[in-house]
Amino acid sequence: MNARQPNPDSPARSDHDRYLANTHEVINQPPALQDYNLFDQDLALQEAARREGAAGSTQTLREFGALAGAADTIDLGFRANQHKPVFNSHDRFGHRIDEVDFHPAYHQLMTIAMEHGLHSSPWTHPGQGAQVARAAKYYMHSQVEAAHGCPITMTFAAIPSIRNQPDLARDWEQRILANSYDPRNVPDGQKASVTIGMAMTEKQGGSDVRANTTRAYPVGTEGPGQAYELVGHKWFVSAPMCDAFLVLAQSRGGLSCFLMPRWRPDGSKNPWQIQRLKNKMGNVANASSEAELRGALAWMVGDEGRGVPTIIDMVAMTRFDCMIGSAAGMRQAVAQASHHCRHRSAFGARLSEQPLMQNVLADLALESEAALAYTMRIARALDNQDQDHERLLTRLATPVGKYWICKRTPNHAYEAMECIGGSGVMEDCIMPRLFRESPVNAIWEGSGNVQCLDTLRALQKEPETLDVFFKEAAEARGADRRFDQFLTQLQQDFGDTGDIQYRARNLVDRMALAMQASLLLRHSDPAVADAFCASRLQSNGGLNYGNLPSGIDAAAIIKRATPVVG
Repeated sequence: MNARQPNPDSPARSDHDRYLANTHEVINQPPALQDYNLFDQDLALQEAARREGAAGSTQTLREFGALAGAADTIDLGFRANQHKPVFNSHDRFGHRIDEVDFHPAYHQLMTIAMEHGLHSSPWTHPGQGAQVARAAKYYMHSQVEAAHGCPITMTFAAIPSIRNQPDLARDWEQRILANSYDPRNVPDGQKASVTIGMAMTEKQGGSDVRANTTRAYPVGTEGPGQAYELVGHKWFVSAPMCDAFLVLAQSRGGLSCFLMPRWRPDGSKNPWQIQRLKNKMGNVANASSEAELRGALAWMVGDEGRGVPTIIDMVAMTRFDCMIGSAAGMRQAVAQASHHCRHRSAFGARLSEQPLMQNVLADLALESEAALAYTMRIARALDNQDQDHERLLTRLATPVGKYWICKRTPNHAYEAMECIGGSGVMEDCIMPRLFRESPVNAIWEGSGNVQCLDTLRALQKEPETLDVFFKEAAEARGADRRFDQFLTQLQQDFGDTGDIQYRARNLVDRMALAMQASLLLRHSDPAVADAFCASRLQSNGGLNYGNLPSGIDAAAIIKRATPVVG
């Protein structure tokens, strides 16, 4: 029996085709958060840059904010993370090369960072606002992609340590500070610009670098600036494609610091060999590695047996950059969540106008702005190390801030992801990357316990640091009763030194909150300062985000934090 065939020219068939081709209209979806200016759309950043001394850099920061927010720049971050670095131990002819291949997007991000001086500007152009302006740029650039910041940070932070050895500084500093990027795997003598990495951690020690077993054998004369050969292993070599590394090893006089290049001066491969790349849950665009040192040539930096004090100058700066990076992650999370909720409706109203969501968004925005305010205050202190107050404040407030800001980031990233919902879990959204990146800064460069112990060490070595810290925080006394009570109780609790190490986290938590509250009370929008004191100092600071008490001007806080795009 023949089946009856429909007439393809009939109106009914034409309507049916259109129905099949157009199942629905896409509505109630936010536009992509791109092609916006990360500086112009961040009131807290603008205010902090002006307040802390970088007003003269406003135009430069605005231009960089436009670059960082461009769709093409944002795309670089996605592509650099979609293609992990690949390690090649040998070339196709069998020669040992120890080379790591990166996606071109990674190199483009490195080029942007170095051409804009994120590794160099405070050293090449020191003065009022230099560290502040650089921190603001780094804050914006890290929102695009955080992983490549590792070699940028280490190159930036290496300068104070290398300057402990003037003869090495003369050979290396100009190339370290050059505002260009050369990724070639060739001897450093063939390069006008170089990057610096770090190799401290060993299997048996972790944070306890004094347990290192790598040995340093003198090639000839012993002592600072002299050549040694290093034999041992390193459990973490950060950014193994850097041109040289600051390394800790045991010399005859004790644990010492060395500068180890990737290549020997004669152009031969320096015998340190990458064993494998670390398989990290986050920070995947950047390579971290394990390595063995088989007589690797290196030069002693600083006094023999003083390796930790020498390299701690570098570590102090990397910890500061951890604060910037974590604050940047919070800012991007707030920007994504608030942008989404500004455009998305549910149950008959925009998400950003619904009370419970307002509570969550405002709470996230408070955390972000407090982190930025603290970080930028430390940047100003770094610009003024010739002043005792600023130097002592830096010494104590850096481990406190590194501990607190970095530790607050993971739950912050998760909560922002939940604001976006299911789409926030998808890999074509930046939120999964922010979430995977969020624990990194808390663990690297000294975990939470290490930062708390370093805080106690600072108090023991220089007790006046605590006086300076409380003097700084007390600048806000009288502005809010809750703050005054909180600060008074904290000062009283420092009078009891019994089991202080056991209580260190509690004390450092409250030190961070006190400083953040002080800064917000002095400098931020009254709605922000009031909400911070009410939620962090008085009642619900230990609960999940979205526990702001009644009476808070959540709408004003959200408006202040939301980028206006689309």
